[in-house]
Amino acid sequence: MRVRQQELGDRNIVGAKVAQRRLELRMKQKDLLTQLQIRGVDLNASGLSKLEGQTRCVTDVELKQLAQALDISIHWLLGMEAPGGKTPPD
Repeated sequence: MRVRQQELGDRNIVGAKVAQRRLELRMKQKDLLTQLQIRGVDLNASGLSKLEGQTRCVTDVELKQLAQALDISIHWLLGMEAPGGKTPPD
């Protein structure tokens, strides 16, 4: 596995969570890309890398399909829900 060489960007707030969950599932980027393509999201490896690195914006359609492909809630991806479904403190 390659280690990210660049710092995380500020174009989205879900990218780090996508990468975290993908790695928890021991899923490769190409496997996630396949799951997204099955769900109608046309994203390439560079786009996913930029999304995870938070240097690319995420569309609402992508957000929904990422949550489904990774079997997590949109709220968790947005940092609005802690593990176990609880709302984190402000």
